[in-house]
Amino acid sequence: MNPAIVYYEPDALKYELGVKLKEKFANSEWIEIESHNNIPFLREKQNCEFAKMKQNIVIGVRKSHKYVPNHKTSDYLVPYTSSGCSAMCLYCYLVCNYNKCSYLRLFVNREQMMAKLIKTSLGSDKPLTFEIGSNSDLVLENTITDNLIWTIERFAKIEKGYITLPTKFDMVDGLLSLAHKGRVIIRMSVNPHDIISKIEFGTSPLQNRIDALNKLADAEYKLGILIAPVILVPDWEEKYKILIETLADTLSEKAKKKIFFEVIFMTYSYVHRMINAEAFPNAVDLFDKTLMTGRGRGKYCYKPAVRAQGEEYLRELLGKYFPENEIMYVV
Repeated sequence: MNPAIVYYEPDALKYELGVKLKEKFANSEWIEIESHNNIPFLREKQNCEFAKMKQNIVIGVRKSHKYVPNHKTSDYLVPYTSSGCSAMCLYCYLVCNYNKCSYLRLFVNREQMMAKLIKTSLGSDKPLTFEIGSNSDLVLENTITDNLIWTIERFAKIEKGYITLPTKFDMVDGLLSLAHKGRVIIRMSVNPHDIISKIEFGTSPLQNRIDALNKLADAEYKLGILIAPVILVPDWEEKYKILIETLADTLSEKAKKKIFFEVIFMTYSYVHRMINAEAFPNAVDLFDKTLMTGRGRGKYCYKPAVRAQGEEYLRELLGKYFPENEIMYVV
């Protein structure tokens, strides 16, 4: 990534990573801001400028370090080294939280975050699993900061607990030689090829993601696959059947023995509809009033009967092609 503009908090340059990023992006325009959480002239931009805003980055100091209990594939959701993303998936849940401001923010006080992670892990009477990638894609971020490499090298040394993260990217080569000691769980998000190309803008193609899983399996990482989000586009049954067949045909035997599955149906929102209509006027409209219903303020999900039918279908497919692999949950 070569951002046109870097917005930065002055205190970020007091940290080693902040100095490195200043050198890395010396040719970009640097604009000082008071807070990474509040950049009025970005927040006030029109929806049609969404894609252009994604080409810039924000550098700051993370101030919130509160862990949130989680009971799916981790014990805690951990605020970590980035939030937002430079990709532009039309359904991105970060848009619900940040609206147009779901651009990539990098936090340079990684030593502080790592210290809490290690202290919490060592202080527990049982091994804990920490989800460090719930607010960003750390494989993508790693191409800019090397933070994921930095994190794995340090966390693995304590030999207690696990860190986990999801990704839609294939840039894993820098992770393959690390001494991760089995303490890292990487979960690859997948979707049918057609959905990736038309809806998950700026992410890695399906086959590249599968190739990355095979590489990670050879490097002895713990692995998961998220079929997420499941989007009920026309002919969705055939598309997801082909997806699962493709996984069965092209995942290595080693990878197949390691993976577990998570299945997440899409949640959409009024905010998505407004931004997508102006920023991507020719893109697929993901809102379908015949299939969706309201869910909380300004959000939509699939109707219970529709979602139940989809869950049954996907469980049958996974049971057929991956009978030995656990489905952790379907939501």
